[in-house]
Amino acid sequence: MNVAITIPIITILSTTALYAQSKPPAYLFAEITVTDGYGYTRDFLPKSQANIKEYGGKYLAGSFNDAISLKGYPPPNRVVILEFPDMDALKAFYLKQDKFEDEVGSKYASFRVIAIEGVEQKK
Repeated sequence: MNVAITIPIITILSTTALYAQSKPPAYLFAEITVTDGYGYTRDFLPKSQANIKEYGGKYLAGSFNDAISLKGYPPPNRVVILEFPDMDALKAFYLKQDKFEDEVGSKYASFRVIAIEGVEQKK
């Protein structure tokens, strides 16, 4: 009888522990200086968008010539913020994306890319 009562309690505790250990989302911030907008849009952007989707990423913000500087140097002509399920997914994405940037993207732009882990929001 005690075993039947103990099993559900252990199951609840282990499920709670697994939930509490979930990984926070990760964010990618990219500053991109596009030097050939036509080539960038035609040859680089579609494959980049497919790579983002493949690794569970989604656009939170991004534009051409719309970012404004609140302090310091002006931003480049393209700024993008992406969200990934966790840092592992972001790193896996960027292993593939970095190679693609070197092989294709560098013909049309230069890149500064930063990854940052999200924080748990207090409710």
